[in-house]
Amino acid sequence: MEKQPGGSAQKISLAKQELKSFFISHLNKIYAAKAHLVSKLPQIANEAHFRDLRHAIIETIEDVEKQMARMEMIFALLDSNIDPGNFSGLAGLVDDAFEDIKLHEKKHELRDMSILFYLHNIESMEMASFQILRIAAVKLKNNQIKQLIQENYDEAKADRTLMLLIAAKYITSV
Repeated sequence: MEKQPGGSAQKISLAKQELKSFFISHLNKIYAAKAHLVSKLPQIANEAHFRDLRHAIIETIEDVEKQMARMEMIFALLDSNIDPGNFSGLAGLVDDAFEDIKLHEKKHELRDMSILFYLHNIESMEMASFQILRIAAVKLKNNQIKQLIQENYDEAKADRTLMLLIAAKYITSV
């Protein structure tokens, strides 16, 4: 609700088609970023020195592929097509991570910490994006879409937690 200058609240209303358009547009951005991420993660896994980190990245690749499959189901449920050219800040974060990893190619401890830093941030941004889409899905009144978004959110949250645990283990073992 939006507050008016006099202190009263005004209800915000979006037409269902406007909300659907918003939802699809932002789902496309997340999908494009995930497609970009999944193309870069194998290279990032090869750069990881810490075995637990390497395994977590491989697990993340599998999770991202499952999330993308769920998003493809959502696009089908909404009778919409994926726009592969729709990029977002998440993709830029992936590219930043890749460049930062290259900066530390001679010092594997810093390289692994950079990987952990960026993967944790990427998962946090994905979680935030899925939270907004989850709220929008409620208004779209499609329980299947809401459930698929919830599963993606839960998976991103689990991956973020895994990166935090690995970072804590890595820092204490270095």
